[in-house]
Amino acid sequence: MDYGSGVATETDLELAVRLAQAAGQLLLQIRQDAGVVAPDDKAALKALRDKADAAAHVLITDGLAEARPADAVLSEEGKDNEERLSARRVWIVDPLDGTWEYGQGRSDFGVHIALYDTETGDMLTGVVDLPEQGLTRTSQDEPALASLPHDRPIRIVASRTRPPQDLQQIADRLANRLGHEVEIVNVGSVGAKVNVILQGDAEAYLHNTGFYEWDLAAPLGVAQQYGLAISHWDQGDVVFNQMPPYVKDVFVSHPALAGDLSAALTGPE
Repeated sequence: MDYGSGVATETDLELAVRLAQAAGQLLLQIRQDAGVVAPDDKAALKALRDKADAAAHVLITDGLAEARPADAVLSEEGKDNEERLSARRVWIVDPLDGTWEYGQGRSDFGVHIALYDTETGDMLTGVVDLPEQGLTRTSQDEPALASLPHDRPIRIVASRTRPPQDLQQIADRLANRLGHEVEIVNVGSVGAKVNVILQGDAEAYLHNTGFYEWDLAAPLGVAQQYGLAISHWDQGDVVFNQMPPYVKDVFVSHPALAGDLSAALTGPE
């Protein structure tokens, strides 16, 4: 596959953006070519999602192999092995995050590409492409966060299919602490969830039903750039390139809300 000229001189960020955007456009084309799929046709929806996931995976991993052959890659659609544990530079890839939303024709799916330094624990590059929304967020954006809202409820973003079981109780406790209404909104891809916060349409994202590093790495790289508070629910640091690549939970919050939200996780004062 021809990835264009200048591959050898691309920065890591330029490479990640190019591949994420190309994969995003490929996902849109595959969905368009499939035409209308009935929402109850499970076999056809699975075939569409599987085809899209696989095609985007090949595009991204082929591009990384050509441009950064010495780096390790952890991709949702690839075969994992322990060799990446000894690599310093590891690309963490989700070719299609929000597969359910993608199959439903929704816009809250994305492509995630991150580059992690296992020696320093730094996310060197994070790119989230939201192709249906025509938006790419990166870990080198010029950050700008809105203030906490006064004319609407505080919003906590959660998974549409696997929200925390006690999320409503957490929201109620936070509302009591703030003296301000709190509501829950459901969004698909983790990248799309973080984007809702960056757009000023929500203030936090909570998840404690487990997921994988490829779901989270690129969105957290972007969130860090914007100064969002990020941790596990117990305030521990989120680290990557683990075996297995499983993440138990995540706390992402507007920094002005982080203290009250953290306190609301553990119960009433």
